[in-house]
Amino acid sequence: MRRARLRRLPSLSLALLVAASGCVRAVPGRDANPPDPQALARIQDWEDRRSLGDGQLSAWVGGAEDPRVRARALRALARIQDVTTSPAVIAALRDADARVRGEAAFAAGELALAWEPLTEDERAALAGPLLDVEAKEEDASARAAQWEALGRLATPPALERLVERLGDRDVDVAGHAALALGVAARRGGAAVVKTVPLAPVRGLLAANNPVEVRYAGAYLLATAKRTESLPTLRACLADDEADVRGLCAKAFGDVGGPEDAMVLGRLLDDTVPRVAAEAARSLAKLAATCSGPCTAVEALEPLAARAKRVARGLPPPESTATGASSPVETLARSAEGHPLLALAQQGLPDFGAPLLNALRLALADAERGAASELARADLGWLDCRLAAALDRQRGVVADTGHCGFGRVSEARRLALGLREVAQSPVKTPAAFAVGYLNHPSPSVRLTAMEVLAERPAPRTATAVRPLLGGEDLVVAGAAAATLGRLKDEGALPGVEALADRVPSEPDLADPVAGALVALQGPAAEPRLRQWLSLPHANVRRVAAQALTQLTGQPVRSSRVELPPYAFRPEPAPAGAALVLRTDKGDITVRLDDAQAPLTSGNLFALARKGYFNGVTFHRVVPDFVAQGGDPRGDGEGGPGHALRCEMTRRPYTRGTLGMALSGKDTGGSQFFFTHAPQPHLDGRYTAFGEVVSGLDVVDALLEGDVIREARAVTLTR
Repeated sequence: MRRARLRRLPSLSLALLVAASGCVRAVPGRDANPPDPQALARIQDWEDRRSLGDGQLSAWVGGAEDPRVRARALRALARIQDVTTSPAVIAALRDADARVRGEAAFAAGELALAWEPLTEDERAALAGPLLDVEAKEEDASARAAQWEALGRLATPPALERLVERLGDRDVDVAGHAALALGVAARRGGAAVVKTVPLAPVRGLLAANNPVEVRYAGAYLLATAKRTESLPTLRACLADDEADVRGLCAKAFGDVGGPEDAMVLGRLLDDTVPRVAAEAARSLAKLAATCSGPCTAVEALEPLAARAKRVARGLPPPESTATGASSPVETLARSAEGHPLLALAQQGLPDFGAPLLNALRLALADAERGAASELARADLGWLDCRLAAALDRQRGVVADTGHCGFGRVSEARRLALGLREVAQSPVKTPAAFAVGYLNHPSPSVRLTAMEVLAERPAPRTATAVRPLLGGEDLVVAGAAAATLGRLKDEGALPGVEALADRVPSEPDLADPVAGALVALQGPAAEPRLRQWLSLPHANVRRVAAQALTQLTGQPVRSSRVELPPYAFRPEPAPAGAALVLRTDKGDITVRLDDAQAPLTSGNLFALARKGYFNGVTFHRVVPDFVAQGGDPRGDGEGGPGHALRCEMTRRPYTRGTLGMALSGKDTGGSQFFFTHAPQPHLDGRYTAFGEVVSGLDVVDALLEGDVIREARAVTLTR
């Protein structure tokens, strides 16, 4: 999920300087002496153990003499996310120090983002005091944090206040409100902002406004998904800023019509590939809505024109001197593949099959003339992506069985094809998938179960059941989940055996809990209630969710302090950075050793051990993220330990490094880079670094690109 860096609104930039992880903003004349290191160390320890220090942490929020200590204690409460600390957070909203008020607002927003959702009453209890202090706040940084928190809480009064600020004559204030409203819509659905007036938003997109203000307006329009915004969106497609154009192109996939195909088609020639990728994705969505007088040609002709250009451009042009392309040319050609990748990932209706086939033929022609192995590898993977889109249409693995020009392994081809087939609109029994359950590749077995869970065949349960006892616990957990969906009572002993392992293998909790509820019903309640006391936060969350489903009554887990033996990495050294060497060039990432010392230290230590050498980027979503760090290569692997989240106030702008999660405090080795700003990720996933060189390499990554070497280094500040 993770760029030349797009600035956020000025006051948000100031907010990044606020205290975090022992690093607090110095105020000239007020902070002559450093904060008490012993106090900061105790707070860090409580935070990582998920302890409230027998009440002392909350007491320090209101009673520590040094405002930097109060701010640091609030950051710890924000990361622990225990709703019982709300009174301390609410009281701190009125602190005399603006830094503390900003941290209190951030903590309130983090409680709103908790993996176990707050009740409406709990949200209202936080939003009310926020509204009171926001009306009188004079500090720009604190006020920005308050708007952000109001958007996350999204109570009716909070949304009303943001709508009021949306009409402010100060475009910076209005931009903050637009961004907060957009995040509320992204998290709660477009209905959250269905009555927000769009006239002020149109004003934000005026060409003479700062780029961050225009971006905020475009973000709200893209998340609001309202047809009356179409005239503004059409004008926005000509914006000078790529990320603004990309947002507006994205919006057309939800609110546009076939008549917009030609204007979107012009963006397929955009000089920034991620903008062209958004146009391709939206055109594919529009094609799926064609009916009546609408024809496939209207929506797909621009894609066909783009395809011919991309196919011609992907092979690096030969140099008359060496017969090789320059690194810059190679990267540009690789990035050109993102629009095709976006199209393949989105998929097309049946009548789009001729276009997909034409694209594959164009890639085959290009592959024969390619001047480098790197170009051939890229072309081979894009061919398989298009083949998988065809297989999704038909609901059977066919084209992916022989795609890729011999450059994609069988396991990767089959896993890709099966995963796409699992999403097929075809719902007839998929008996063919049973044969893949014994494949040597765990990724193939996993994706075969995805197909069978959606389209069970007569022998599905008996074929899946043996996988419960396999050595690969990811496959075993998936088997439990599949058998639960199939209501296979004969699988219960195997599922219970896996449930016994959850205390020591917490990643099993999610798939096994669903199977227990499906197969045992009320009899599963005692075991699930035992899980509520386990030290793994995500196991408790899963148990609470399953019990809520089982009993019909809301169940919330309690906070449990971690035992002394819980994994804790060494903090990253000052100036910690990673250099990732790929065939497309190097990516240098500066780690945030101040705000996220343990998350940074974890990746730093793994890199020093050679953990990432040979690991791929297994997930690339154009204009969103490039994700890697999984030794399995299928998104299900990790280092065997879990990290506590260290949420920071670093926004997800272009090129931000984030920690991938599957639940609360489940970080490990999987990380992602954002291609473009992603405000809905702020405060939800630990942001702990940024790309300082090699952003063009990040842009050029495709799924399967390998990290040849990852080096842990230190950079001067």
